[in-house]
Amino acid sequence: MVLQYKEKKVGVKWRDYPGKGKITGNPSLYEFRLLSHDKKDVLVEKGTYEKVLKRMRQIEFFKHKKGQRRLGIIDGFFEM
Repeated sequence: MVLQYKEKKVGVKWRDYPGKGKITGNPSLYEFRLLSHDKKDVLVEKGTYEKVLKRMRQIEFFKHKKGQRRLGIIDGFFEM
């Protein structure tokens, strides 16, 4: 997943997020969005930093949880 940001102005392009300490000013002055790894699909439309990060954590949690469950099912299938 790729986190991008831009200033809340018209005509400003989206840029990859370098980290909270490396942007100038308060994060509330920016809009954020979340893209897929290949940058083709928008996972979260523009929103606040907290809102986008919360959704990113949810996606990561369920992605890993689903993967562990699937591996358990596959291992059980091969043992039978």
